[in-house]
Amino acid sequence: MNVLPQQQDALAAYIRDPDRVPPPPGIEPRRLKIYRELFFNNIAGLLAGNFPVLRRIYGETGWTGLVRAFYRDHGCRTPLFPELPREFLRYLEAREAGTAPADPERADPPWLRELAHYEWVELALQISEAAADIAHEAGGDLLAGQPVLSPLAWPLAYAWPVNRIGPDHLPDAPPAQPTLLLLRRERDGKVSFHALSPLTYRLLQRLDLEPTLSGREQLRALAAEAGAQDIEAFEREGAAMLARLREEGTVLGTRVHAPGESE
Repeated sequence: MNVLPQQQDALAAYIRDPDRVPPPPGIEPRRLKIYRELFFNNIAGLLAGNFPVLRRIYGETGWTGLVRAFYRDHGCRTPLFPELPREFLRYLEAREAGTAPADPERADPPWLRELAHYEWVELALQISEAAADIAHEAGGDLLAGQPVLSPLAWPLAYAWPVNRIGPDHLPDAPPAQPTLLLLRRERDGKVSFHALSPLTYRLLQRLDLEPTLSGREQLRALAAEAGAQDIEAFEREGAAMLARLREEGTVLGTRVHAPGESE
């Protein structure tokens, strides 16, 4: 009988939860301690680099406890280290949903998942394999044509002011207005953050959800949603908004149709 898999399972179970799982027999305690600390410290260090605000808020003891709970309770879907922060976010989502054990000694703050997402999404955009190589006409007419949203520009909405939460600002209730942000990967590979107005955020949403509409159709639909009285003035302001979005790289240009494709 091959006992190696059983030994490996026993060692893995102990390393994940040394407080409740007995050490496997036949391994020197000193070696077990090395394995236990090496594995955990690697995970804790990687997550600390991706969630620096959360780490500062929780403090060393609280952060270690949160990471240890993740390490113990979460079944990761991937062995890839760059995906580990996403797994940590999945774990926090499960805690919020009640499908993962919560900390019996400390309630999770209500903004925990959103703050973690805000910290994770920068890495997600940095390592995204999406590329701004969609066929488009950079100088196309943004009103007559169909504006193309860059796949490297992500509009995001949060109930909590995630860009302001920190050790000195821990809100206990969300503000009346959501926090609307744009993350964009620039040509140098860096990710930039930008605040969005509700109208700009909604326009970017529409460009993503209704890519076959012309810019003029998008703006008129947006004007109807906003209850604008002067449609022509709204369209002029919207055209200027689209031009700014193209200038900064959020909008690439207008869609190029393949031969025989209807517009």
